Amino acid sequence: MKTYHVVYERDAAGWWVASVRRMRGCHTQGRTVDEARRRVREALGLFVEDAGSARLVDHVQLPATAAKAVRDYASLRKQAREQDRRAVAAARRAVRILQRGQLKMSGRDAAQLLGLSHQRVHQLAQDA
Repeated sequence: MKTYHVVYERDAAGWWVASVRRMRGCHTQGRTVDEARRRVREALGLFVEDAGSARLVDHVQLPATAAKAVRDYASLRKQAREQDRRAVAAARRAVRILQRGQLKMSGRDAAQLLGLSHQRVHQLAQDA
């Protein structure tokens, strides 16, 4: 499967222009990036036979402030996913400690202490 890189740029009229890199003359436009994305495959089909199965890689050109905002968001989401993973591991450990050993706490009591539903405590206990 061939890969094509597509650049999306906003024109003066507010349309998104999609241009396939290294494919001179292969471009289209749309009112939205999504519309331009759908149309670019059709435009590519006029130049190559594998357009229907080709992998398209998007490169949306944004003003510097917008690009930075998107990068910042992506970075924070990545950090949040890692924190979520760590929180689940800590919850599993807490459930294991509360329900086993000398405490032998019920799932409902453990849920109350951890601020979780008793169903979630049961899931965590099964995972551990």
